[in-house]
Amino acid sequence: MEHIYTHGIQVAERLQQTLGGFEKSLLFMSWIGDPRASFFIYFPVTYFLNRKIGISVLWITVLTEWLNLVFKSLLFGERPFWWIHESGIYDEHQMPKLKQFFCSCETGPGSPSGHAMITGAAWWLIMTSLSTCIFNRTRSSLAKNIPVVLYIVLLLGIGISRIFILAHFPHQVVAGIITGAVLGFLLGQYIPENIKFIQYVVTSILLLLSGTGLYWGLHYFGVNVSWTIVLATKWCARPEWIRLDTAPFSSLSRDAGTILGLGIGLCSPLYASTLGWKMTWKVKAVCIGLSVLIIEIMDRVLLPKYSTILFYVLFYLKNAFVPILVTAIIPWLVHSILLIQPTRKQKKL
Repeated sequence: MEHIYTHGIQVAERLQQTLGGFEKSLLFMSWIGDPRASFFIYFPVTYFLNRKIGISVLWITVLTEWLNLVFKSLLFGERPFWWIHESGIYDEHQMPKLKQFFCSCETGPGSPSGHAMITGAAWWLIMTSLSTCIFNRTRSSLAKNIPVVLYIVLLLGIGISRIFILAHFPHQVVAGIITGAVLGFLLGQYIPENIKFIQYVVTSILLLLSGTGLYWGLHYFGVNVSWTIVLATKWCARPEWIRLDTAPFSSLSRDAGTILGLGIGLCSPLYASTLGWKMTWKVKAVCIGLSVLIIEIMDRVLLPKYSTILFYVLFYLKNAFVPILVTAIIPWLVHSILLIQPTRKQKKL
């Protein structure tokens, strides 16, 4: 692995030398590939454009992020920004001239890339749905491949950005892209529908228990499960760049909370009352804009860090609220404001 890691550092060094002028664009690519975007942007957008696809995107995102957490916990992947210091290969005079960024210092293991894997899986469903829609409207084989090309180009851009900012080695990005595409293809065919609320509750509990069980299992076998947090804290260029929401248990809390929130939203009276309402393009646009705006405001609210347990509890609840907001509260609120009429015609007296 040392040879692979060394080669990866060389690739990152070349990228920073040749693409330094595109720093802002690469940081933007890393942002659109952030798993949070799948929860906070791609889910609301796809949900209001097509309810079934939106719910499927959320399920795929949750399951893929959980699998990514399992893979990372078992593969013990290094990250470039700390490996160059810990490897012992470079002395002070040979140290590569590499720059860290505010999004470099993630605290979990590095393999496979979560940005590439989770976003790739979610985008797979969006890409195939959009491709089918374009073909049905145009009957053009050329036009239907446009989403496929965009999918490939954007994922490559995300992968390059992750190497550029020293968050991942090239092989971790490649593994993430391939795994994400495969999971997107497989999971997209088996999204659960019409399930009961208790099943959402059980799934949320199982996600939490599985992650906790993996944690204590590794601890039992003598693995320091906090090794990545220690290294990230030690070698991050600026302490304020260390974010607790990038820790493995944060991902687990997000996944479990999201599933519970989805169950509450889809099984709520508010959601049931919206099923017969007509959603025009104007209404969909308002719902999308309002959802993304409120979620963005929620995401900017800093959670207390003086208590790790309190942080994870609030993080769980915050992520549980997102699907409730999107599936139930926002449609009901917009309906109340704009007085949308039900699609079912009122019977004449």
